[in-house]
Amino acid sequence: MTKKIQNIDGKLAYLKPRSNKWDSLCEDSFLALISEPKARPLNEEEKSKLEQNKQHINDVLLKSLQLPNLSFFAGSGTSLAEVNGPSMWDLWQKSMLKSPNADKAEDDFGKLTTEASAILEKVKYTELEHPNIEHFLSQCDAYLLFNEDKEVDSFLNQVKKTILHECSSFIDIEQSDISCYQSLLQKLARRRVRDPRLKVFTTNYDMCFETAASDLGMMIVDGLSYTRKRKFDGKYFNYDVVRRESDNHEFVEGIIQLYKLHGSVSWERKGSSVYETSAPSPENAVLIYPAKGKYQQAFIQPHLELLSRFLESLRQPNSCLIIAGFGFNDDHLSEPIISSIKSNPSLKIIIADYKAASNINNPTKETSPYWKELSELASQGSDIHFINGSFSEFVSIIPHLRALTPADQLAKAVKAAGR
Repeated sequence: MTKKIQNIDGKLAYLKPRSNKWDSLCEDSFLALISEPKARPLNEEEKSKLEQNKQHINDVLLKSLQLPNLSFFAGSGTSLAEVNGPSMWDLWQKSMLKSPNADKAEDDFGKLTTEASAILEKVKYTELEHPNIEHFLSQCDAYLLFNEDKEVDSFLNQVKKTILHECSSFIDIEQSDISCYQSLLQKLARRRVRDPRLKVFTTNYDMCFETAASDLGMMIVDGLSYTRKRKFDGKYFNYDVVRRESDNHEFVEGIIQLYKLHGSVSWERKGSSVYETSAPSPENAVLIYPAKGKYQQAFIQPHLELLSRFLESLRQPNSCLIIAGFGFNDDHLSEPIISSIKSNPSLKIIIADYKAASNINNPTKETSPYWKELSELASQGSDIHFINGSFSEFVSIIPHLRALTPADQLAKAVKAAGR
């Protein structure tokens, strides 16, 4: 049974396997965890303990990132805060409410439009206490499978149009800062060229990873062809980029593979094929929004290809999967992760979330039950590490990957032997 702790949402802290005690990684969380929420200078003993914690997580991360098979999984939480992307609640408000920006003191706060209310009643969507825009859209799709209804179809495309706009427009405004994405790619993509490429999986529709990589001059393998009209085909994930110099072929450094599990604001379906476009129509936009407990949409292309690649990565030996900003609310992704932890003994999992500590120690009705299962697996010895903190704070503590010199390797071996 987990023990309730002080609220440390957004404050850096670490929970190691087989432990129920969070270790602070910053002064704010250190004070909160000893029930001193007011700021004060740490004494020398406390500073020493904090530095030990920081060094420990640095060693854990460095060792993890050097495993041959490295994957990063980004949920919607990575696009919030300074990145300024929309949350699922933001998309619900923009799509369904009369006054999306109304505050609690205003009469229109939380009130649905007349059209939205009518559609909710038709498709029998009842999760209004904790609404989820993706669950609602999936229910609309299920309804349309058995009913020809122009009103529902029109409203569905109207909501898709809102999602496409909200998930693409924010990245160009001055308030948006994707430097944390750039820093992440700079750190994780600096791998030994003989190791498999960094794999980035994301449920986000937005273009944060593509934009960050472009700003850095990095190349992305994303399943789209290298032709003028870019077409999706899973075979491109098997391609790589090499540098040819005389008779020598060397892999180009810093290439990453990007798998957009729920589609993209830049993808459009034409017939049975998917192409990249700057402005897809709502009717043909390639978005997937699987409802809780329903898997059917994950078995159409390109999602079948993308999901199979994700499942394959979980089965690889000597693997590390880093998960950030994911609430474990998608069963078709959460279940394979849980299953892989139980069946792949060499898999290391690192889970970073703004509310990781609250999700484990102080869960609410909205908290996914997978958090409890994950914490129980960790307490039983599974190689699962939890980091509490925002996406940008988590990225800040990721060590830079670089090849160790012989002197570095000797010093590291001596240090390990002395412990």
